[in-house]
Amino acid sequence: MIDFDPGSPPEAAAADDHVLAAWTATVAGELLLQVRQSGLEGKDLKDAGDLAAHNLLMQLLAEHRPGDAVLSEEGPKEGADKARLSADRVWIVDPLDGTREFSEPPRDDWAVHVALWSRASGDLVVGAVAQPGLGTTFHTGQPPVVPPSTSARPRLVVSRTRPPAVATALAEELDAELVPMGSAGAKVISVVRDVSDAYVHSGGQYEWDSAAPVAVARAAGLFTSRLDGSPLVYNQDDVYLPDLIVCRPELSEVILEFVRKHGVA
Repeated sequence: MIDFDPGSPPEAAAADDHVLAAWTATVAGELLLQVRQSGLEGKDLKDAGDLAAHNLLMQLLAEHRPGDAVLSEEGPKEGADKARLSADRVWIVDPLDGTREFSEPPRDDWAVHVALWSRASGDLVVGAVAQPGLGTTFHTGQPPVVPPSTSARPRLVVSRTRPPAVATALAEELDAELVPMGSAGAKVISVVRDVSDAYVHSGGQYEWDSAAPVAVARAAGLFTSRLDGSPLVYNQDDVYLPDLIVCRPELSEVILEFVRKHGVA
């Protein structure tokens, strides 16, 4: 068991959800770096990381936002979490996104996701994505500025182990370069960072995989949607959200038209 003290949150976190999200994601990432250096390997390291980050985030959110509901990848999926469906505010967290990459030092394509859904808006209102391997937390309190693309060819970021057929077919259509990467959060943030230009995914994800990254991407001015162009909707009874597009705005119509013509198979 690692003895970890997250310290006190910034004073502004008491009233500012953006600050709290950024702080909780950051300190969970700091804890994960310690777990990564504990000597564990393989499944033991993955399990220890998942559990440690989940427990810390649950502790911090219960302490600083005790009236809010929480949906976590590592929390209950049925029954106990259904109270969130009538809650006014729901934190959607992925304590360790990219567990495989986390267990393969020195890879840095893993992340901690913390997002907030609000009934008042019916949508995500806060998001923070910590990438401890980069020493950076991207968040909606200070939305990142997406630099102009530095690539002559479009770059599509895809799973390093299971690139979806729609992405590989789209890459052929656009003469695009494929950029393999782990962690859904790292993939979305790669568009923010000008490491890629688009993330087009099909075949399976859940709300916690994309909530925080999508909130950050939207705040940065990127285009986000389902593959059919419909909005990404969160805090649903069924938390399965299998596909998404996150891209530079100038690529959105090209990608949506390709999907309309060719489907996702």
